[in-house]
Amino acid sequence: MNYLISRRAAALSPSLTLAISAKAKQMKAEGHDVIGFGAGEPDFDTPQHIKDAATSALASGFTKYTPSSGTPELRQAVVEKFKRDQGLTFKPSQVIVSCGGKHSCCNVIMATCQEGDEVIIPSPYWLSYPEMVKLAGAKPVILPTSDKTEFKVTPEQLRAAITSRTRLFILNSPSNPTGSLYNRAEIKALGDVCVEKGVLIMSDEIYEKLVYDGAEHVSVATLSPAHLEHTIITNGLSKAYSMTGWRLGYLAAPEPIAKAIDAIQSHSTSNPTSFAQKGGVAALNGPQDHLKTWLAEYAKRRGYAHQRLNSVPGISCVNAKGAFYLFPNISKLGLKSTDFCAKLLEQQKVAAVPGIAFGADDYIRISYATSMTNIEKGLDRIEKFARTLA
Repeated sequence: MNYLISRRAAALSPSLTLAISAKAKQMKAEGHDVIGFGAGEPDFDTPQHIKDAATSALASGFTKYTPSSGTPELRQAVVEKFKRDQGLTFKPSQVIVSCGGKHSCCNVIMATCQEGDEVIIPSPYWLSYPEMVKLAGAKPVILPTSDKTEFKVTPEQLRAAITSRTRLFILNSPSNPTGSLYNRAEIKALGDVCVEKGVLIMSDEIYEKLVYDGAEHVSVATLSPAHLEHTIITNGLSKAYSMTGWRLGYLAAPEPIAKAIDAIQSHSTSNPTSFAQKGGVAALNGPQDHLKTWLAEYAKRRGYAHQRLNSVPGISCVNAKGAFYLFPNISKLGLKSTDFCAKLLEQQKVAAVPGIAFGADDYIRISYATSMTNIEKGLDRIEKFARTLA
């Protein structure tokens, strides 16, 4: 039988981060002492009051379909979150709850982009952005950056890349994979270009709560009514509440776009899991005390890992301002990222993600969302491996 695969599906690349994590887990199951720096999820447990809310929902029989866009209770909690945290006023009809932040991003792109459109994506990028754009039939337009500019795209770069076909600009701050964070002036400058040119902005704010050293997360939507009109915010509960497996994301968009996304979701996944949504309400409306503890621990790990990486011959690393990743430059060690990570896993049993997955082949991604014991042991092994190459 000759099975025909659609051009869109055939053009996609599987998620390399998930593949690396799966390989590391397989090696651990086989008895190897593997240190995993690949996973993009907190190593902390979901706060107990959130789990209790979902458990209670299950016990009470809250296990049926909900509206495809999420329960009214959770959509209202998202509305209140935006008002409380960012001073933004949305109606519940502008909010869509989805099956994770990734799902929210995909829904936005599917609802706003089509064949012939272009989507501008700064590189290094979260690896799923270009694949989602291709799935919608549009063309990813990549704007390269480097550690010399802290991985930030400039308004001049953005302006030069915009054409009559540009539909969307993707902004991710704090960034996966680099941890870079745009300040208020930088965000405004990029937003101003999009407003002037009539380009929509997808502002992926999944790491908004994870910022360090007194830095400020700024949403482009907060800068003026015109910026708000041009912005679709995507977010979720995975990173700030350690709810990766719960699959709860949300977005806020101009009403016509939200309506289109609701229609797409109604025919693809239907609603997010009913009882998980009860946990989402508890997360957004409940105590936020855990964040202070988590951030202090992340900051300690970040400081140690950053110092250690920069002490390794042949490796340099810009410090992260947010998220829980570092993106060290390995170009002086003579290997591109895929070979580097393959040999590192084979020889030292350390799993890192090749930078090529994020459009930057001279780098690797290290997640410090793991214990200090693992970080110390893993960086010892990276140093040992790098010294064989330097």
